[in-house]
Amino acid sequence: MTGDCLLCRIAAGEVPVQKLYEDDLAFVFDLPEAYPERQAPVHYLAISKRHIASAAEILDDHATIIARMFAAIAQVAREKGVADTGYRIVTNVGEDGGQTEFHLHLHVLGGRKLGAKG
Repeated sequence: MTGDCLLCRIAAGEVPVQKLYEDDLAFVFDLPEAYPERQAPVHYLAISKRHIASAAEILDDHATIIARMFAAIAQVAREKGVADTGYRIVTNVGEDGGQTEFHLHLHVLGGRKLGAKG
């Protein structure tokens, strides 16, 4: 855990969120409806419990973490009712890519038809 990292603090239970899934490697939570970045009726984040700054920092030894994050995303998609209709998984990398929290996280968007621009 990195002490000043918001997503590390969320994964550690220090910041209250609506938890959807948690195990020893991954944590999934709903993005609050009032959050200005929310882009779809279903919008949740999957984060690694281990601090990895971004997708650009993924190493071979992170394979189990990444697999667990995707398995958690699929499980929550089924629970949220978007597994059959479809959803989008997005990660931003670096400042030019729009990354604002430098901890690996995957946005999951669904609940409506998503076009090329969202």
